[in-house]
Amino acid sequence: MPVYEKPDHWDAAAQHYEKTAHPFTARYAEAALSRVALTPDSRVLDVAAGTGALALAAARSGAKVLATDFSPGMVARIAAANLPNVEARVMDGQALSLEDGHFDAVFSIFGVIMFPEWRKGLSEMARVTRPGGRGVIATWQAGGAATFLLLGQIRRKLFPEREGMTMPAAVQALSDPSDFARELIAAGYQNPQIEAVTHDYPLDISALDEPDSLFGMSPDWISLTEAEKAAVVAEVRGMAGDRAILPVPSTALIGVARR
Repeated sequence: MPVYEKPDHWDAAAQHYEKTAHPFTARYAEAALSRVALTPDSRVLDVAAGTGALALAAARSGAKVLATDFSPGMVARIAAANLPNVEARVMDGQALSLEDGHFDAVFSIFGVIMFPEWRKGLSEMARVTRPGGRGVIATWQAGGAATFLLLGQIRRKLFPEREGMTMPAAVQALSDPSDFARELIAAGYQNPQIEAVTHDYPLDISALDEPDSLFGMSPDWISLTEAEKAAVVAEVRGMAGDRAILPVPSTALIGVARR
């Protein structure tokens, strides 16, 4: 079983994820929210919410937000925000303990795509979306994003003979917009619209002083020898040159569909 399918992996990573990944994924969460009109009367569900990039942003509309994740550590980070209109609960997104058709908008920002049974996750999202409501899913393209994307590119350049990280099955299956749209229809949604959204991940070069913290969540990094890790760090420094921040353009697909 890949580590990203284990709750304890995310429990251990929650604080680091909130500091490093959350500000970046929040930019895509804002893009997703801009495609759905929410009001204080809206009921919103965030599936596989992580540390709540979408849920906390949605709460600013005044909507009633339920954030779910299978990692108690992630859920605790959301609950710590202590927002009156946000509830955070531990729940398996492949089998939501929620009634049919209850939510006006159901989101998953880079969450369902990590599920081993991701099609069931999409179907569960559709099941709990009210008729006429919206489902919104964000996925990375096949190369991933941010440090994962950069590390994969460098590995292929420096160590072409080494097998790289295998992306989650859903990321591979949904990388093409046409395939993404078909899967949303199969899950129970209608009229899907798929858009590409690109943001630069700002890699702070000073973070290379502790590369295990920077790259440590990636199997592409863990499998390297110390000499290979040093070569990767040198390559990143060379790419940055005199810049303190190295931008890593990262493209997501955001799918919006009606129930």
